[in-house]
Amino acid sequence: SGGDNGTLHFWDWKTGHCFQQQMTIAQPGSLDSEHGIYATCFDRSGARLITGEADKTIKIWKEDPLATPQTHPVNYVPPKETRRY
Repeated sequence: SGGDNGTLHFWDWKTGHCFQQQMTIAQPGSLDSEHGIYATCFDRSGARLITGEADKTIKIWKEDPLATPQTHPVNYVPPKETRRY
């Protein structure tokens, strides 16, 4: 998900755990209020994330090919109780 302050949050769809956060960089000459991310989608391969941002840029993010579970661990502890509403 993208925020109006320029942050990208990556979530586990099953648990709802935010496992990674990334901050985008606005174009030089942009105002501080132009850090927002309006749209996000994956390309057809599913390997790159495309973002449309408030500073009138489209950015393409690729995954780190050197990332492993050891270098980028997911620190998630499931809750002890599950509540049903």
